Amino acid sequence: MRSLKGEVELNMPAERAWEMYRNNQIMSKIKPEMLAHAEYIQGDGSPGSLRLLKLGPAVRSYVKESTEKIERVEGGRSVTYRVVGGDLHKMYEPYRVTFSFTPLQGKENEKCLAEWKAEYEALNPATPPPEKARDAALGFLKWFDKFEPSY
Repeated sequence: MRSLKGEVELNMPAERAWEMYRNNQIMSKIKPEMLAHAEYIQGDGSPGSLRLLKLGPAVRSYVKESTEKIERVEGGRSVTYRVVGGDLHKMYEPYRVTFSFTPLQGKENEKCLAEWKAEYEALNPATPPPEKARDAALGFLKWFDKFEPSY
């Protein structure tokens, strides 16, 4: 199995980043040009749940949508899912991603490290590693710092 990963530092506590990532309404508002819509089509975000992501125009030429089956959740820390439908599923099988949010030591209430890690096998030898997916995910995570919730 191949793997690829990346990380970004966020200027917020890991707990806040985690809550934002798990909330479909917030995820759909952070940067609609990248992620237009997120919803749990089955379940509530616990293992076995299905989450549908519809991507926005900034990344739609690469991936239009993705259906994820949540495999593992470490509350407040990480979620692992396997892509079971959509464009990435047509390129890679398996395609498993873990998003994790780790407090930065000494700055636990101020900053965290957001990590994206994928394990995958390309269905076609000519298919490149999912670097575009990594770059899009990390680019999206960077917008967490800029998001201001409207109440």
